[in-house]
Amino acid sequence: MSDETHPPQLKDWFDEARYRAIARELAALAPQFDEEVFLKLVLGGLSERSLIQRLHQCAVAVDAALPGSFQQKVRGLQKLAPKLGHEFVCIFLCDFVATFGRADFDFSMEALRFFTVFGSAEFAVRPFILADQERAFKTLRVWAADPDEKVRRLASEGSRPRLPWGLRLQALVRDPAPTSAILEALKDDDSLFVRRSVANHLNDITKDHPEFVLQLLEAWDLEREHLRWIAKHACRTLIKRGHPRALKLFGFGNQAEVTASLQAAPPRLALGDRLTLTAVITSSSRKAQRLAVDYVVHYMKARGVSAEKVFKWTEVDLPANGTLELSKSQVIRDFTTRKHHPGRHRVELQINGQRVAESAFVLG
Repeated sequence: MSDETHPPQLKDWFDEARYRAIARELAALAPQFDEEVFLKLVLGGLSERSLIQRLHQCAVAVDAALPGSFQQKVRGLQKLAPKLGHEFVCIFLCDFVATFGRADFDFSMEALRFFTVFGSAEFAVRPFILADQERAFKTLRVWAADPDEKVRRLASEGSRPRLPWGLRLQALVRDPAPTSAILEALKDDDSLFVRRSVANHLNDITKDHPEFVLQLLEAWDLEREHLRWIAKHACRTLIKRGHPRALKLFGFGNQAEVTASLQAAPPRLALGDRLTLTAVITSSSRKAQRLAVDYVVHYMKARGVSAEKVFKWTEVDLPANGTLELSKSQVIRDFTTRKHHPGRHRVELQINGQRVAESAFVLG
Protein backbone atom coordinates (compact mmCIF):
# COMPACT_ATOMS: atom_id res chain seq x y z
CA MET A 1 0.00 0.00 0.00
CA SER A 2 1.15 3.55 -0.64
CA ASP A 3 1.83 6.12 2.06
CA GLU A 4 -1.25 8.01 0.80
CA THR A 5 -3.39 4.95 1.58
CA HIS A 6 -1.83 4.57 5.04
CA PRO A 7 -0.75 8.02 6.26
CA PRO A 8 1.65 8.07 9.23
CA GLN A 9 0.07 7.77 12.67
CA LEU A 10 1.35 9.19 15.93
CA LYS A 11 1.88 5.71 17.31
CA ASP A 12 4.50 5.22 14.57
CA TRP A 13 6.80 7.40 16.66
CA PHE A 14 7.43 4.04 18.32
CA ASP A 15 7.89 1.76 15.29
CA GLU A 16 10.34 -1.08 14.68
CA ALA A 17 13.01 1.27 13.37
CA ARG A 18 12.74 3.46 16.47
CA TYR A 19 12.99 0.50 18.83
CA ARG A 20 16.01 -0.88 17.00
CA ALA A 21 17.69 2.54 17.18
CA ILE A 22 17.05 2.69 20.94
CA ALA A 23 18.46 -0.83 21.31
CA ARG A 24 21.63 0.11 19.45
CA GLU A 25 22.20 3.17 21.61
CA LEU A 26 21.63 1.22 24.84
CA ALA A 27 23.91 -1.59 23.71
CA ALA A 28 26.66 0.95 23.08
CA LEU A 29 26.13 2.59 26.47
CA ALA A 30 25.70 -0.62 28.49
CA PRO A 31 27.52 -3.70 27.11
CA GLN A 32 25.42 -5.99 29.34
CA PHE A 33 22.16 -4.69 27.86
CA ASP A 34 20.19 -7.65 26.43
CA GLU A 35 19.16 -6.39 23.02
CA GLU A 36 17.36 -9.63 22.15
CA VAL A 37 15.11 -9.47 25.22
CA PHE A 38 14.36 -5.80 24.60
CA LEU A 39 13.36 -6.30 20.95
CA LYS A 40 11.27 -9.37 21.73
CA LEU A 41 9.24 -7.42 24.28
CA VAL A 42 8.70 -4.31 22.15
CA LEU A 43 8.13 -5.94 18.75
CA GLY A 44 5.87 -8.75 19.86
CA GLY A 45 2.27 -7.55 19.40
CA LEU A 46 3.47 -4.14 18.21
CA SER A 47 0.71 -3.55 15.66
CA GLU A 48 -2.04 -3.91 18.26
CA ARG A 49 -0.61 -1.33 20.68
CA SER A 50 -1.67 2.30 20.90
CA LEU A 51 0.83 5.15 21.16
CA ILE A 52 0.73 5.20 24.96
CA GLN A 53 0.94 1.42 25.16
CA ARG A 54 4.01 1.46 22.89
CA LEU A 55 5.63 4.13 25.05
CA HIS A 56 4.97 2.15 28.24
CA GLN A 57 6.13 -1.12 26.71
CA CYS A 58 9.45 0.51 25.90
CA ALA A 59 9.90 1.28 29.60
CA VAL A 60 8.94 -2.28 30.55
CA ALA A 61 11.38 -3.73 28.03
CA VAL A 62 14.23 -1.50 29.23
CA ASP A 63 13.69 -2.69 32.78
CA ALA A 64 13.82 -6.33 31.65
CA ALA A 65 16.87 -5.93 29.40
CA LEU A 66 19.05 -3.48 31.33
CA PRO A 67 20.96 -4.99 34.27
CA GLY A 68 21.49 -3.38 37.66
CA SER A 69 19.46 -1.65 40.35
CA PHE A 70 16.78 0.96 39.63
CA GLN A 71 19.23 3.78 40.30
CA GLN A 72 21.88 2.21 38.06
CA LYS A 73 19.34 1.85 35.26
CA VAL A 74 18.29 5.48 35.60
CA ARG A 75 21.90 6.65 35.39
CA GLY A 76 22.30 4.67 32.18
CA LEU A 77 19.10 6.15 30.78
CA GLN A 78 20.34 9.64 31.62
CA LYS A 79 23.19 9.01 29.19
CA LEU A 80 20.66 7.82 26.59
CA ALA A 81 18.33 10.84 26.88
CA PRO A 82 20.35 13.36 24.82
CA LYS A 83 20.84 10.78 22.05
CA LEU A 84 17.15 10.12 21.33
CA GLY A 85 16.39 13.42 19.58
CA HIS A 86 12.60 13.22 19.92
CA GLU A 87 10.74 14.87 22.81
CA PHE A 88 7.75 12.55 22.82
CA VAL A 89 9.89 9.41 22.53
CA CYS A 90 11.90 10.63 25.53
CA ILE A 91 8.73 10.49 27.64
CA PHE A 92 9.29 6.74 27.97
CA LEU A 93 12.25 7.61 30.22
CA CYS A 94 9.89 9.45 32.56
CA ASP A 95 7.43 6.56 32.36
CA PHE A 96 10.23 4.21 33.41
CA VAL A 97 10.73 6.29 36.56
CA ALA A 98 6.99 6.46 37.30
CA THR A 99 6.61 2.69 36.81
CA PHE A 100 9.64 1.37 38.66
CA GLY A 101 10.76 4.18 40.96
CA ARG A 102 7.87 4.82 43.32
CA ALA A 103 9.68 3.22 46.24
CA ASP A 104 12.63 5.61 45.77
CA PHE A 105 10.77 8.91 46.05
CA ASP A 106 13.52 11.54 46.26
CA PHE A 107 15.81 9.92 43.68
CA SER A 108 12.89 9.47 41.29
CA MET A 109 11.77 13.08 41.61
CA GLU A 110 15.30 14.24 40.82
CA ALA A 111 15.37 11.84 37.85
CA LEU A 112 12.14 13.38 36.54
CA ARG A 113 13.64 16.85 36.86
CA PHE A 114 16.53 15.66 34.69
CA PHE A 115 14.41 13.84 32.09
CA THR A 116 11.76 16.56 31.66
CA VAL A 117 14.31 18.68 29.80
CA PHE A 118 14.34 16.02 27.05
CA GLY A 119 10.67 14.93 27.18
CA SER A 120 8.05 16.25 29.58
CA ALA A 121 7.55 14.45 32.90
CA GLU A 122 4.09 16.00 33.38
CA PHE A 123 2.40 12.57 33.35
CA ALA A 124 5.12 10.72 35.25
CA VAL A 125 5.22 13.09 38.24
CA ARG A 126 1.54 12.56 39.02
CA PRO A 127 1.83 9.13 40.72
CA PHE A 128 4.32 10.74 43.14
CA ILE A 129 1.88 13.58 43.89
CA LEU A 130 -0.84 11.00 44.50
CA ALA A 131 1.45 8.98 46.76
CA ASP A 132 2.57 11.90 48.95
CA GLN A 133 1.20 15.27 47.93
CA GLU A 134 2.87 17.29 50.69
CA ARG A 135 6.30 15.80 49.99
CA ALA A 136 5.90 16.20 46.23
CA PHE A 137 4.83 19.84 46.53
CA LYS A 138 7.97 20.72 48.48
CA THR A 139 9.89 19.66 45.37
CA LEU A 140 7.47 21.32 42.95
CA ARG A 141 7.90 24.66 44.71
CA VAL A 142 11.68 24.34 44.29
CA TRP A 143 11.20 23.48 40.61
CA ALA A 144 9.15 26.65 40.14
CA ALA A 145 12.42 28.60 40.60
CA ASP A 146 14.61 26.31 38.48
CA PRO A 147 16.84 27.98 35.84
CA ASP A 148 15.38 25.71 33.11
CA GLU A 149 11.97 26.74 31.76
CA LYS A 150 11.00 23.11 31.16
CA VAL A 151 11.49 22.30 34.83
CA ARG A 152 9.54 25.42 35.87
CA ARG A 153 6.73 24.44 33.51
CA LEU A 154 6.69 20.94 35.03
CA ALA A 155 5.87 22.46 38.43
CA SER A 156 2.64 23.85 36.96
CA GLU A 157 1.78 21.32 34.26
CA GLY A 158 2.48 18.27 36.41
CA SER A 159 0.18 19.51 39.18
CA ARG A 160 -2.80 20.43 36.97
CA PRO A 161 -5.85 18.80 38.58
CA ARG A 162 -7.34 17.60 35.27
CA LEU A 163 -4.36 17.27 32.93
CA PRO A 164 -5.58 15.66 29.65
CA TRP A 165 -4.29 12.07 29.31
CA GLY A 166 -2.90 12.27 32.86
CA LEU A 167 -3.97 10.71 36.13
CA ARG A 168 -6.59 12.93 37.75
CA LEU A 169 -5.35 14.51 40.97
CA GLN A 170 -8.60 14.15 42.86
CA ALA A 171 -7.34 15.84 46.04
CA LEU A 172 -6.49 18.94 44.00
CA VAL A 173 -9.82 18.74 42.17
CA ARG A 174 -11.45 19.00 45.60
CA ASP A 175 -9.07 21.66 46.93
CA PRO A 176 -6.74 23.50 44.51
CA ALA A 177 -5.24 25.74 47.21
CA PRO A 178 -1.89 23.87 47.40
CA THR A 179 -1.07 24.94 43.83
CA SER A 180 -1.58 28.66 44.50
CA ALA A 181 2.01 29.34 45.56
CA ILE A 182 3.35 27.67 42.41
CA LEU A 183 1.01 29.58 40.10
CA GLU A 184 1.75 32.89 41.80
CA ALA A 185 5.48 32.22 41.47
CA LEU A 186 5.16 31.45 37.75
CA LYS A 187 2.64 34.05 36.59
CA ASP A 188 5.42 36.56 35.83
CA ASP A 189 7.75 33.99 34.26
CA ASP A 190 9.81 35.21 31.31
CA SER A 191 8.77 32.16 29.27
CA LEU A 192 5.46 32.04 27.38
CA PHE A 193 5.84 28.24 27.54
CA VAL A 194 5.54 28.47 31.33
CA ARG A 195 2.84 31.16 31.38
CA ARG A 196 0.67 29.13 29.03
CA SER A 197 0.83 26.24 31.48
CA VAL A 198 -0.25 28.57 34.29
CA ALA A 199 -3.25 29.64 32.20
CA ASN A 200 -4.22 26.06 31.37
CA HIS A 201 -3.80 25.06 35.00
CA LEU A 202 -6.14 27.85 36.10
CA ASN A 203 -8.64 26.88 33.41
CA ASP A 204 -8.61 23.35 34.88
CA ILE A 205 -9.53 24.77 38.28
CA THR A 206 -12.40 26.87 36.86
CA LYS A 207 -14.23 23.64 36.02
CA ASP A 208 -14.64 22.91 39.73
CA HIS A 209 -13.88 26.16 41.58
CA PRO A 210 -14.58 29.18 39.36
CA GLU A 211 -14.83 31.59 42.29
CA PHE A 212 -11.42 30.49 43.58
CA VAL A 213 -9.82 31.40 40.25
CA LEU A 214 -11.73 34.66 39.84
CA GLN A 215 -10.75 35.82 43.32
CA LEU A 216 -7.13 35.11 42.45
CA LEU A 217 -7.30 36.93 39.11
CA GLU A 218 -9.15 39.93 40.51
CA ALA A 219 -6.11 40.61 42.69
CA TRP A 220 -3.79 40.72 39.65
CA ASP A 221 -2.88 43.89 37.78
CA LEU A 222 -4.64 43.04 34.51
CA GLU A 223 -3.32 46.22 32.93
CA ARG A 224 -0.09 44.27 32.53
CA GLU A 225 -0.37 42.58 29.14
CA HIS A 226 1.05 39.17 30.05
CA LEU A 227 -1.15 38.87 33.14
CA ARG A 228 -4.24 39.84 31.18
CA TRP A 229 -3.37 37.17 28.59
CA ILE A 230 -3.02 34.50 31.27
CA ALA A 231 -6.26 35.58 32.91
CA LYS A 232 -8.21 35.62 29.64
CA HIS A 233 -6.89 32.20 28.66
CA ALA A 234 -7.64 30.87 32.15
CA CYS A 235 -11.24 32.10 31.95
CA ARG A 236 -11.97 30.92 28.42
CA THR A 237 -14.34 28.19 29.61
CA LEU A 238 -16.14 30.54 32.00
CA ILE A 239 -16.54 33.20 29.31
CA LYS A 240 -18.02 30.66 26.90
CA ARG A 241 -20.44 29.59 29.63
CA GLY A 242 -21.47 33.20 30.17
CA HIS A 243 -20.22 33.35 33.77
CA PRO A 244 -21.19 36.89 34.91
CA ARG A 245 -18.17 37.50 37.14
CA ALA A 246 -15.73 36.32 34.46
CA LEU A 247 -17.41 38.45 31.80
CA LYS A 248 -17.25 41.49 34.07
CA LEU A 249 -13.55 40.96 34.72
CA PHE A 250 -12.81 41.57 31.03
CA GLY A 251 -15.32 44.33 30.36
CA PHE A 252 -18.17 42.18 29.02
CA GLY A 253 -20.33 42.46 32.13
CA ASN A 254 -23.20 44.45 30.65
CA GLN A 255 -26.00 42.74 28.80
CA ALA A 256 -25.65 43.58 25.12
CA GLU A 257 -28.17 46.10 23.79
CA VAL A 258 -28.44 44.74 20.27
CA THR A 259 -30.66 43.17 17.69
CA ALA A 260 -29.06 40.27 15.85
CA SER A 261 -29.62 37.68 13.16
CA LEU A 262 -27.78 34.47 12.35
CA GLN A 263 -27.86 32.39 9.18
CA ALA A 264 -26.36 28.93 8.62
CA ALA A 265 -25.77 28.02 4.97
CA PRO A 266 -26.35 25.81 3.16
CA PRO A 267 -29.41 24.60 5.07
CA ARG A 268 -28.58 20.97 4.16
CA LEU A 269 -25.10 19.52 3.85
CA ALA A 270 -23.18 16.27 3.97
CA LEU A 271 -20.13 15.28 5.99
CA GLY A 272 -17.14 16.98 4.38
CA ASP A 273 -19.14 20.01 3.18
CA ARG A 274 -18.40 23.55 4.33
CA LEU A 275 -20.80 25.33 6.67
CA THR A 276 -20.88 29.14 6.62
CA LEU A 277 -22.32 31.20 9.47
CA THR A 278 -23.26 34.84 8.89
CA ALA A 279 -24.26 37.17 11.71
CA VAL A 280 -25.52 40.75 11.65
CA ILE A 281 -25.40 42.61 14.97
CA THR A 282 -26.91 46.10 15.32
CA SER A 283 -26.50 48.24 18.41
CA SER A 284 -29.58 49.76 20.03
CA SER A 285 -27.48 51.73 22.50
CA ARG A 286 -26.26 55.29 22.39
CA LYS A 287 -22.96 54.15 23.92
CA ALA A 288 -20.18 51.98 22.58
CA GLN A 289 -20.38 48.39 23.81
CA ARG A 290 -17.70 45.78 24.41
CA LEU A 291 -18.94 42.44 23.09
CA ALA A 292 -17.74 38.87 23.43
CA VAL A 293 -19.29 37.06 20.48
CA ASP A 294 -19.50 33.25 20.44
CA TYR A 295 -21.53 30.69 18.58
CA VAL A 296 -23.07 27.52 19.94
CA VAL A 297 -23.56 24.35 17.91
CA HIS A 298 -26.05 21.78 19.21
CA TYR A 299 -24.53 18.58 17.82
CA MET A 300 -26.84 15.64 17.21
CA LYS A 301 -25.69 12.56 19.11
CA ALA A 302 -26.13 8.88 18.32
CA ARG A 303 -29.03 8.56 20.81
CA GLY A 304 -31.04 11.21 18.98
CA VAL A 305 -30.44 13.93 21.57
CA SER A 306 -28.22 16.98 21.13
CA ALA A 307 -25.21 18.27 23.05
CA GLU A 308 -23.98 21.84 22.75
CA LYS A 309 -20.46 23.12 22.23
CA VAL A 310 -19.55 26.80 22.49
CA PHE A 311 -16.98 28.23 20.06
CA LYS A 312 -15.24 31.58 20.39
CA TRP A 313 -15.98 33.92 17.47
CA THR A 314 -14.59 37.37 18.26
CA GLU A 315 -14.33 40.26 20.71
CA VAL A 316 -15.27 43.67 19.43
CA ASP A 317 -16.11 47.23 20.46
CA LEU A 318 -19.42 48.04 18.77
CA PRO A 319 -19.96 51.80 18.29
CA ALA A 320 -23.16 53.49 19.40
CA ASN A 321 -25.95 52.57 16.97
CA GLY A 322 -23.36 50.72 14.86
CA THR A 323 -23.78 47.54 12.85
CA LEU A 324 -21.37 44.63 12.64
CA GLU A 325 -21.39 41.87 10.03
CA LEU A 326 -19.49 38.66 10.77
CA SER A 327 -18.86 35.56 8.71
CA LYS A 328 -17.18 32.29 9.63
CA SER A 329 -16.92 28.98 7.82
CA GLN A 330 -15.74 25.50 8.76
CA VAL A 331 -15.72 22.08 7.16
CA ILE A 332 -18.00 19.60 8.91
CA ARG A 333 -15.78 16.57 9.44
CA ASP A 334 -15.21 13.93 12.08
CA PHE A 335 -12.41 14.16 14.63
CA THR A 336 -11.15 11.69 17.20
CA THR A 337 -12.94 13.83 19.80
CA ARG A 338 -16.17 14.39 17.85
CA LYS A 339 -18.17 12.16 15.55
CA HIS A 340 -21.03 13.75 13.63
CA HIS A 341 -24.45 12.18 13.32
CA PRO A 342 -27.24 12.98 10.85
CA GLY A 343 -30.08 15.24 11.85
CA ARG A 344 -31.00 18.83 12.57
CA HIS A 345 -28.29 20.89 14.26
CA ARG A 346 -29.28 24.15 15.93
CA VAL A 347 -26.77 27.02 15.96
CA GLU A 348 -27.08 29.96 18.35
CA LEU A 349 -25.36 33.34 18.50
CA GLN A 350 -24.14 34.21 21.99
CA ILE A 351 -23.16 37.75 22.99
CA ASN A 352 -21.85 38.54 26.47
CA GLY A 353 -23.18 35.21 27.66
CA GLN A 354 -26.70 35.73 26.29
CA ARG A 355 -28.22 33.74 23.40
CA VAL A 356 -29.61 36.36 21.01
CA ALA A 357 -30.29 34.63 17.66
CA GLU A 358 -30.39 31.18 16.14
CA SER A 359 -30.40 29.22 12.91
CA ALA A 360 -30.02 25.57 11.94
CA PHE A 361 -28.65 23.16 9.35
CA VAL A 362 -29.48 19.55 8.55
CA LEU A 363 -26.64 17.07 8.24
CA GLY A 364 -27.50 14.25 5.84
